[in-house]
Amino acid sequence: MGPIIIFIAIFAIVASVLAYTIRIVPQAEAYVVERLGAYYATWTTGVHFVMPFVDRIANKVTLKEIVKDFDPQPVITKDNVTMQIDTVVYFQITDPKLYTYGVVGPINAIENLTATTLRNIIGDLELDETLTSRDIINTHMRSILDEATDPWGIKVRRVEVKNILPPRDIQEAMEKQMRAERERRESILKAEGDKRSSILVAEGEKESAVLKAEAEKESALLKAEAKKQATIKEAEGKAEALYKVYEAQAKGIALINNAAPSKEYLSLKSLETYEKIADGQATKIVVPSELQSVATLLTNAKEIVKD
Repeated sequence: MGPIIIFIAIFAIVASVLAYTIRIVPQAEAYVVERLGAYYATWTTGVHFVMPFVDRIANKVTLKEIVKDFDPQPVITKDNVTMQIDTVVYFQITDPKLYTYGVVGPINAIENLTATTLRNIIGDLELDETLTSRDIINTHMRSILDEATDPWGIKVRRVEVKNILPPRDIQEAMEKQMRAERERRESILKAEGDKRSSILVAEGEKESAVLKAEAEKESALLKAEAKKQATIKEAEGKAEALYKVYEAQAKGIALINNAAPSKEYLSLKSLETYEKIADGQATKIVVPSELQSVATLLTNAKEIVKD
């Protein structure tokens, strides 16, 4: 049993030494190694061997981007308004050696540096500028923090102002101002809407009147044109009828002339005409020309006798 126990003991010692000697560095991490108390190397991803009792892993550093949300810090604006502002810093360790030996408590150092930088920036701005200049504050802070943290092996990626909390009375005043501004905009929009509605109604009435007038004009023109055409057609019809009458009369006269009637025949036709007139159907009295001459002579004689 003795040799077995000794073998097991030696195996356990060897396994412990190997376990202590072999180190595997995970992805996105780096190990800072010291040898005899001094900086020796920075191990990256892979398998590495540590010399027992000589090498020591001084720090394990993550190479991922780190996000730190710092507590609200009291700051005073240029117009002496005290407010609370909290920030979020995004940074990444680019040099594990500088991060390990450059500063004591890097996270605490970044927090304090952020607070002092924020106070310096806000101290040059008034309240309204502070509330409306977040992008300017973020950019300015990132530039200052990135430059200050370079000796620590840290790269500041982004700085965001998370919340700006002014005093309660300032918040109430701002809410009243915002409410008044919204009411003013509402009144303006309502007035613009009423104005636009009135304009549209007036334009609609105008267009309606124009269209109505144009319709009446076209109707009158069409009526006049129709009346004109009717008059023309009526005149053409009368002219054509007269022309036909004249043509018939001309033909009758031509026939009579060609026939060369005698005087006795014409007298007979005249008497027949008078007979037709005197048949009681006519409403006018026709006096032959001979009788008219006799009547005129008698009338003149009567006047002479009176004189």
